[in-house]
Amino acid sequence: MNKTNGKRIILASASPRRRELLSQVGVQFDVMPSTCEECISSTIPSQVVEELALQKAVDVYERTEDREQALVIGADTVVSCGNVILGKPRDREDACRMLSLLQGKSHQVYTGVTLCWWEAGRRMERTFHECTEVVFYPMTQEEIVAYTDGGEPMDKAGAYGIQGAGAVYVKRIEGDYNNVVGLPVARLYQELKG
Repeated sequence: MNKTNGKRIILASASPRRRELLSQVGVQFDVMPSTCEECISSTIPSQVVEELALQKAVDVYERTEDREQALVIGADTVVSCGNVILGKPRDREDACRMLSLLQGKSHQVYTGVTLCWWEAGRRMERTFHECTEVVFYPMTQEEIVAYTDGGEPMDKAGAYGIQGAGAVYVKRIEGDYNNVVGLPVARLYQELKG
């Protein structure tokens, strides 16, 4: 991994799923969640996740004392269905609304990733995104309510977890499964090598 070159890797996210994915592929890292106020200037999902990933990575990079010896990874994930961006649900009703939109349809999951590191006397940045197509089986209103009442949807973009109980509603995916979980680790590895 060329960009790492012995650098301390910092994940700018409190997401347990992102931590798990990085650990699974053998990356040693520290966690320092971003505290910046998120601000978006676009309604295009790929641009939204790239903007937010960049903001998070830069926020943590600038707060890191040994930043010249660090590589920061920022990430953000959204679900898009019919040109509507679905982030994390505000409450139970919002989760039910999102799941009602997704059931029986195809949607896209976008994850933006930014790498920040020091090179040639300045901060360098590399931002990219991955998109995975997900198709849901139809869900009854009772299934939506029961799944929501289980609590899993509340901290997840699009109100479902593909790696949890929400998996029973996923008919098909095209693209990177880990991207749907929250971090496209294969693409991340390739970007770190380059």
